[in-house]
Amino acid sequence: MVVKTPKVSEVIALPRQQLHHSHEYKQVVIGLQGQTEFDVDGRGSLVGPGQGCLVEESHEHAFTGVGRNEILVINLPYQEWVGHASMHDNIARLFSREPYFQLDTHAQMLIKALTAEMIANPSDLLLSRACADTLMCVLHRHFRDHVSPRRDGHRLNMDIIDRYIHQHISRKITVAQLAGSVFLAESQFHQLFKEQVGTTPHQYVLEKRFALAKQLIKESELTMAQIADSCGFSSQSGFTNAFSRYFGLSPAKFKGSV
Repeated sequence: MVVKTPKVSEVIALPRQQLHHSHEYKQVVIGLQGQTEFDVDGRGSLVGPGQGCLVEESHEHAFTGVGRNEILVINLPYQEWVGHASMHDNIARLFSREPYFQLDTHAQMLIKALTAEMIANPSDLLLSRACADTLMCVLHRHFRDHVSPRRDGHRLNMDIIDRYIHQHISRKITVAQLAGSVFLAESQFHQLFKEQVGTTPHQYVLEKRFALAKQLIKESELTMAQIADSCGFSSQSGFTNAFSRYFGLSPAKFKGSV
């Protein structure tokens, strides 16, 4: 379905059932609370606080909320920016990058302050427009200050990547999210990661999950179901099967051997 143009900026929660639509304007989505799942042009990713995605006009996209969630939506219909050449340029540059991104702490603080005003005054359309203008400036400055470095001679900061994995290990982690944590395009990140680490990002995250699982089996009183959930597996059976394939013995047998 095609939807009509809503307010320029608004804070909303997404329903738990999956919906999909397209619209005749660009859109920026930024996670504020909880998680939402987006699929833009066949590329899916979870969007949590401080993360976001870019949706081009007329592109079909699917979305769903994961439990309690809240997102900031900035709608960018062409007619809203007529006569603002610099804003047109900023929007064009913003949408020339990868669709999923991660914001730094400073940008998140500014966005939090602006959205607090919007939530307190939901019917103020002038405030909605003013916040949209300011938010676009925040995003422009954020990405200007975090230009993706050239591939030649560049090494990934594994401390940042490991910290991101540690903070989100109980959830689904996509390559797009890992790339966004170090401000790189997904394709560039994937190639650099494999060259530097010697394995794929997916395999690296899986090894981190297994390392945590072994630690919890050894040192905690958690049930296998709780351990599976803590390590980001969708079910206990899925965890048991993956663990058994990787180590050659089940989690229960591993527990009995330590």
